[in-house]
Amino acid sequence: MTAARAAAPGLPSPWVIHCDGSAWPNPGRMGLGAVLVGPDGTVRHQISEATTFTGCNNEAELRALLRALQWLQGQAAAATTAVQVFSDSSVLVEQLAPPAGAPTLAPIARLAPLFDEARTVLQQFAQVNLQWVPRHRNGAADALARAALGLAPKAATPAGRVQRGKRRRR
Repeated sequence: MTAARAAAPGLPSPWVIHCDGSAWPNPGRMGLGAVLVGPDGTVRHQISEATTFTGCNNEAELRALLRALQWLQGQAAAATTAVQVFSDSSVLVEQLAPPAGAPTLAPIARLAPLFDEARTVLQQFAQVNLQWVPRHRNGAADALARAALGLAPKAATPAGRVQRGKRRRR
């Protein structure tokens, strides 16, 4: 939904959502994390929840976005609210906001109903922009998702560096 609707004149600054999900193991228990920042730039709400059922990382990512959008619907009139979503899930962004002119990707069959639900919720907002960000720029949401599962935050990896597994001594 990148620029799914033309920017409406007079819309206030957007709400910003950073969302992430974790499944441990994958598939396994799911943790949802999101940080919601109001139009004034202050953090208004954080979500760190474990689900009562199991799924994969892609499902956890999608459920985290849905939880954030549901919370936002309770706070603001969706019809007049602009939303900027940041996610480090390329699957989520490509399914919900395919680039203009790009072929539509076949959805993951098991997750198709959830993607349909997300599209329906997103269409209720005045303006929506979804953007992929590298994992290191989504750290707060990732930490909340992992914390919901009782996991420690991932170690930060400097931009441009690839984290390699530790070698075991023999």
